[in-house]
Amino acid sequence: METPYRLKDRLLKRSSDHAELVEIKARSGNEMKKTLNWWDLMWFGMGAVIGSGIFVLTGLEARQEAGPAVVLSFVISGISALLSVFCYTEFAVEIPVAGGSFAYLRVELGDFVAFIAAGNILFEYIIGNAAVARSWTSYFATLCNKNPDDFRIIVHNMNPDYGHLDPIAIAALVAITALAVYSTKGSSIFNYIATLLHMAVIIFIVIAGLIKAKPENFNDFTPFGLHGMVNASAVLFFAYVGFDAVSTMAEETKNPGRDIPIGLVGSMTITTIIYCLLAATLCLMQNYKELNVDAPFSVAFSAVGMDWAKYIVSLGALKGMTTVLLVGAVGQARYLTHIARTHMMPPWFAHVDERTGTPMNATISMLAATAIVAFFTDLGILSNLLSIATLFIFSLVALALLVRRYYSSEVTTKGNQVNLIVCLVLIIGSSIGLSASWANSEHGWIGYAIFVPLWFLGTGALWLFVPMAKKPKLWGVPLVPWLPSLSIAINIFLLGSIDRKSYIRFAIWTGFLLVYYVLLGLHASYDTAKEFDQSKHSSGSDPEVEKQLNKVEQGAVKQDSSDA
Repeated sequence: METPYRLKDRLLKRSSDHAELVEIKARSGNEMKKTLNWWDLMWFGMGAVIGSGIFVLTGLEARQEAGPAVVLSFVISGISALLSVFCYTEFAVEIPVAGGSFAYLRVELGDFVAFIAAGNILFEYIIGNAAVARSWTSYFATLCNKNPDDFRIIVHNMNPDYGHLDPIAIAALVAITALAVYSTKGSSIFNYIATLLHMAVIIFIVIAGLIKAKPENFNDFTPFGLHGMVNASAVLFFAYVGFDAVSTMAEETKNPGRDIPIGLVGSMTITTIIYCLLAATLCLMQNYKELNVDAPFSVAFSAVGMDWAKYIVSLGALKGMTTVLLVGAVGQARYLTHIARTHMMPPWFAHVDERTGTPMNATISMLAATAIVAFFTDLGILSNLLSIATLFIFSLVALALLVRRYYSSEVTTKGNQVNLIVCLVLIIGSSIGLSASWANSEHGWIGYAIFVPLWFLGTGALWLFVPMAKKPKLWGVPLVPWLPSLSIAINIFLLGSIDRKSYIRFAIWTGFLLVYYVLLGLHASYDTAKEFDQSKHSSGSDPEVEKQLNKVEQGAVKQDSSDA
């Protein structure tokens, strides 16, 4: 009976920086250990991203969608990812907690939007790690001089999308999760060493591959046209997924104001350059029509007479995918921990182990879910689903940043609130229009002639006529509102390039989330919030809470003085 009232309350209720930094965090019982610096975060960022996306999807998208223009596809998706990195960085510096984008969306867009995003964040991580684990099996088979599918159990009377069972993927996930549970700093050291070895292999691939390059392979550079190149960039966005896991480590970072911007932006810039070099090398070595879709780099070296090199490539790919699995296991557990702190998920998941300082319950639970998906599901289905969930969340984070900068309940007038809403509707509506125009017409220009000016109108009006209500204390995205607005536009544009079946699966999952929220998550989070408010009002200010807040404020002051 109370559901409509409670739903309205949660739709309109926004959290605060203070609540996320101190009150919500305290519900885990024990604090996470602050052991990470910018060097750790940069290597975590590269370790999180450089994995199966480049080593598997490059061959698939070059052969079927883009040809050698896959290099430019990586540039497009890299620019989109970098814009999202800017938005994540500002939030992670201002709200350095384990909840990542879930915490940012709770503060700016409210509980309901944050929960729908949270469900898709967890979905993204389960799908992403499952995809990488299956790719791990393919390259392990190549390393053992077998075909990529040889170590899978093929059940012939099952749908081929789900009938290639993968026990090796589960073994890899279990081993990686054990390290993630044991220690965050230990995970960082392992990631650093493995990523260094991975970088050495990448340098070998580029040098050895370019020695065998055939410039004529670039003669037909865009065989599928501009449309194919952009469609490929939507799927290749999968190759950049993982950096958001680094933002969840903000709670364990010694100096968030300095370390997070260097770590996140630096790692994404280096990653984009590496991806373009690797994609160009692959397409110069072998004609795009002959690329192998399961292990393209290994097979390409065999094709140019360097059969021995495929073992080095496979070993490097395995190391890269191992670090991706590790950072994914660390990041997904911290998301679930913070979601459970709000009681939208059972609080058992929020427990931080006193001895290890890691969220053990959340880490093991996410392992179980990932293992089930990895055991059954084909990589093609996983990569498209992952791109939808990721682009959706990144669009919401960019939107939340605009709300954070231009809206404050104590500062923004009613008139400016209306102007802000109109501008945001224009930005989102024009982005959807551009995406629809692209998806439905390869040669039509009318849609672009309408929606591009509308995007400029919405963003320009926000810049000129809505005063900024809040400025970042330590580090901020440059060129606001243009960069966040461009991030929204590119993310939504890329969403229009993904196939219909993936949207149906995405809609089914989102529908399940809505049912769970209305029946369980809504009431648990509402009751917890009200109980906490009552206890706070009845007992006055909690000394421990004040102590924690002072720590946060002192950190900000200290960073300001060091910057000066």
